[in-house]
Amino acid sequence: MKKIIPIIILFLGVIVVFLSFDELESTIETIQKTHLEYVLLAALIQSIWFITTGRMYQSIFHLLGIHEGVFTLSRIATAANFINIVAPTAGAGGVALFAAEARRRGHPAGKATVAAALFLLLDQAAFLVILSLGLFVLFRRNDLEVGEISASLFLFFIAACYAFVLYLGYRSEQKLGNLLAKIARAINRIVKIFRKDEYLSEARAYEFAHEVADGFSGLTEKPSSLIRPILWGIFDKGLLMLVLVCAFLSFEVPFSTGTIIAGFSMAYLFLIVSPTPSGIGVVEGLMPLALASLNVRWGSAVVITLVYRAITFWFPLAVGAWAFRTLHAGETFPEKNSA
Repeated sequence: MKKIIPIIILFLGVIVVFLSFDELESTIETIQKTHLEYVLLAALIQSIWFITTGRMYQSIFHLLGIHEGVFTLSRIATAANFINIVAPTAGAGGVALFAAEARRRGHPAGKATVAAALFLLLDQAAFLVILSLGLFVLFRRNDLEVGEISASLFLFFIAACYAFVLYLGYRSEQKLGNLLAKIARAINRIVKIFRKDEYLSEARAYEFAHEVADGFSGLTEKPSSLIRPILWGIFDKGLLMLVLVCAFLSFEVPFSTGTIIAGFSMAYLFLIVSPTPSGIGVVEGLMPLALASLNVRWGSAVVITLVYRAITFWFPLAVGAWAFRTLHAGETFPEKNSA
C-alpha cells in the first residue's frame, strides 16, 4: 500500500495546479452540469474492457497452444496491470506474473512469457493504428506539433525493439541471450556508479532467452493469425474512446469524432512513453492541454481529464489490487533486479 502513496500525492498535486488557474470559475460551471448516469456508463464500459483484454490474451495464448478461460486471463491481466503500476519494471512484473500463473495451472511458463510479451507488442501495434488517425486529425487542424511527432516516433521505436527481441528469440535462443546479456552488462556499468551490486542479472538474461525460444517452439499458426489479437486491441482502444465520450457527455461538453480520436490518441501516447507508471501525473498534465488545443474550454478539459483518468486508471488499479490479492495473497511483488 505504501507504494501507492507517492502516486496519489503526485495525482493530487496535478489537480491542485490545474484548479489554481484563472478559469476555476468555468471549471465549477462544468462540474455543476454533471450527469452521473454517464459516469456510471463509463464505469460499465471500463468493466467490459477488462473482459476484452482477457479475450485478446486468450487469442494470443491460443496461437501458442495454451487454452485458458477468458475470465481467468482477464483477472490475471488486471492483476498484472496493478503490479506494473505499484512496482514498475517496464512490464517485466506483469510478464513474471503470467509465467507464475502458467506454472501453477500446469502450462509451460515459457509460452506464457512469450504470450505476455506478444501482448505488449500487439497492443502497441493496435494503438499505432489509432494513433495514425489521431495524428491525421491534428494535421488537418494544423495542431500537429514537434512534441507529438517525437513521442510517436519514440513509441514506434519501442515497438520495433519489442518486435526485434521477439523475432530474435524466435530465430535463435543463443543470439537473443547474448544480446540481452550485453544490454545487462552495459546497464550494470552505468548503475555501478550509483550502487555496488548488480542491477540486472546476466544469467537471468539467458534464462529469459530460453523461455522465449521455448515459448515459440511448436508454433504452427501462420503470421496472419496475429491479426486477430490486433483487432481485439483496436476494439479495446475503441472502448476507452467510448469512456472519453461518456466523460464529455457527463458535463454537456460538445465534441466531434475528430476531437475524441485526437484527444484519446495524445492521452494514450503519453501514457506509454511517460517515465511514470501508466503516465500518472504526465497524462493529467498533458491531456487537458491536448483537449484545449482541440477547442475544448480549459475548465471543461480539466474536469473531463480527471473523470477519464478516474475511470481508466484508478478504477482498474482498485480492481487490479483485488485481483492480485485473490491470486497471490501474501506474496511479495517482483523485485526490480530480478530482470
